[in-house]
Amino acid sequence: MNEEMRTEAVDLVVTAIERHQGNYEAAAKIVKETMDKKAGTTWHVVIGEGFGYEITHEVKNLLFMYFGGNLGVLVYKQA
Repeated sequence: MNEEMRTEAVDLVVTAIERHQGNYEAAAKIVKETMDKKAGTTWHVVIGEGFGYEITHEVKNLLFMYFGGNLGVLVYKQA
């Protein structure tokens, strides 16, 4: 992701998780729908504790971050 998109995505993830504390499904839905509108379709979002992943994604369209220490967040655009 370019710097601007990454910053927007991080802010979006933080806002969604804080707004829907404990409801990761609702937070992921907000992030996905917003990313689809801003940057085109086929974005996917995974929020949770203790998950692994193996994915195919478009180059420079992946964000993996931790929130609050143990909550993993994966945002990517499918290739």
